[in-house]
Amino acid sequence: MIDVLQPEGWAQPIGYANGVSARGKLIFIAGQIGWNEQCVFESDDLVTQIRQTLKNIVAVAGAGGAGPEHIVSMTWFLLDRKEYSSRAKEIGVVYREVMGRQFPAMTAVQISGLIEDRAKVEIQAFAVVPD
Repeated sequence: MIDVLQPEGWAQPIGYANGVSARGKLIFIAGQIGWNEQCVFESDDLVTQIRQTLKNIVAVAGAGGAGPEHIVSMTWFLLDRKEYSSRAKEIGVVYREVMGRQFPAMTAVQISGLIEDRAKVEIQAFAVVPD
């Protein structure tokens, strides 16, 4: 069972949940980046890398018996918050394409760099498959 936690009187968040509670098998998904299953970047475009990163998260979750609906938390590490903000609508379309209308607890932070030089985003995720 996965429940969204929304304190009374708080404004409803758009595209994420303030909190989530869940019970079941935990799946910890290491930071994924926008390269394909062969560790090859097919694009340097942020939105394209986000699509691939989310696909990678869904693939790892699937290996553990989870789907996008079981993702309860995501942390996004981005190189350029201004590019992220200016392309938010495109990112939303890609997000819904891959994840559906599942909005886990999320945090997004701008960082100065990632280990892979071509990576523009890295996303760590956690999933819970209900008992």
